[in-house]
Amino acid sequence: MKNVSRILLTVLTAVLLLGAFAYTAIGISMRAKEVKLPILSIETKREGADSLDFLTEPVSRIVSKELSSIRPDYIVPPEPYYEECRVSLRSGDGELLLKPCNAKVKVRGNWTTYYPKKSLRIKFSEKQNLLGLNGGAKQKNWVLLAEYKDASMLRDKAALYISREILAEHGLYAADADFVQVEVNGNYYGLYLLADMQQVSDCRIDITEPPKGYTRTDIGYFLEYDGYYTYEDELNSFPLDFAGNAALRVYTGDLNSTRTMEPLPTSEYDAKKPVGMTIKSDIYSQEQHDYIEGFINNVYRIMYEAAYHNRSFVFDEEWGSISETDTITPQQAVENVVDIQSLVDMYIISELTCDADLYWSSFFMDVDFGPEGSKKLRFEAPWDFDSSMGNRDRCLDGIGFYACNVIPDVNGGLSGSGEYDTINPWLVVLAYEDWYQERIRETWTRIYDSGVFERCDEMITADAAQLRSEFNKNYAKWDNIRYRHAFEHELSEPAKNCRTEAEAAEFLQEWIDRRVSFLNSQWHT
Repeated sequence: MKNVSRILLTVLTAVLLLGAFAYTAIGISMRAKEVKLPILSIETKREGADSLDFLTEPVSRIVSKELSSIRPDYIVPPEPYYEECRVSLRSGDGELLLKPCNAKVKVRGNWTTYYPKKSLRIKFSEKQNLLGLNGGAKQKNWVLLAEYKDASMLRDKAALYISREILAEHGLYAADADFVQVEVNGNYYGLYLLADMQQVSDCRIDITEPPKGYTRTDIGYFLEYDGYYTYEDELNSFPLDFAGNAALRVYTGDLNSTRTMEPLPTSEYDAKKPVGMTIKSDIYSQEQHDYIEGFINNVYRIMYEAAYHNRSFVFDEEWGSISETDTITPQQAVENVVDIQSLVDMYIISELTCDADLYWSSFFMDVDFGPEGSKKLRFEAPWDFDSSMGNRDRCLDGIGFYACNVIPDVNGGLSGSGEYDTINPWLVVLAYEDWYQERIRETWTRIYDSGVFERCDEMITADAAQLRSEFNKNYAKWDNIRYRHAFEHELSEPAKNCRTEAEAAEFLQEWIDRRVSFLNSQWHT
């Protein structure tokens, strides 16, 4: 009888194990089931051999000027221009999601316009929603990111996903995004990341938008900290003073560190390039320009004086000048003019992603002087992560502080082989303030405990598996994992060693895991 019982127990155990194995296998199979992506179709109204020139020929004016300065034989191509098109969207199964609509399409970006596969901007004649992104909000302007130099094609999507999770809690904006196939005039053109655009809108950068031609200063201002600001017209750009280019103490995590650095060049012989501001929203008068220029420079001075001299400054009633006061603390002086939570959020995103361009561009802020505006400088709208998270040679082991530390110029490195080292002063200036660091720890702990990083990891795993054929189809057209001469010099060694999208996605996941682990060891309470 005991032998029979043993046999029955053995059989039952085997059945249960086989069932568990089968269930697991089915689960993996279901998770790895490939999906058919929506197809965004662009049909040019113009016919003929040159109807695709708007996609293939243009290069950003900024890039052309840079190349012309170092290559005398360089033939300047046309700048990006709009082409009249009809745009439609259907599901992977053929269901019509958006009937053909009138739109204009052009190449967008700066250095990405130099690549064969270029990112695009769509401007519909009437507001549309695409794929239910951003809560179904209808907008005229959308972008298609080519993800050409990111072999995983997932850095922007992952960074924007994490950013939305972080920023949405505080009513701040980060673009929504998802993948689509793109067809142009009936021919497959590649896999793209469809995303919101960085613009003023009640569903995007929610600040007071002036009527056309309005010249008073009580409006919202959307700004980019931008190394290319000198290429913009004078009305829409201005230099930064940074409290007289006062030296900042770079943050390495070592409280005894004494290394300092000025935000701007210190002489005509300094290789460092100045970074200023581009006004991204619409303004219509010199008065508006001068008003926001004065405000931004004075806000930074308030931050600097509070952090480095323990002094409190306040604006006058017109927000035109500042003066010292002893009625509030230095911390309160900063909190009066800066949305501190937004700065903390953007610092965490910046520290997490270690973007190589952090000191130079795609770092956005805004302030609203409209009737409902807070009149505080607010940081939001993170963008452009294809040079982040290990794709370039920055913080490859995931260890150490980056965003408040010395940042090497993208053309070189800390070893001295590059042109210069610099910083992002907006992230550095408050770095040693105890109250600011405490806010960072509180925010990180809440973010980490929410499980956002696990969800991001699951998203990367799912996309790498479910979109495998889509990635393969894209690389069959562009072959930019193998032929990457246009950007290979930018890649880190681990990124260069990735020969498939799956390998690149695995490297991305491993890097994020190391980075999260390090930051958690520093900030979790």
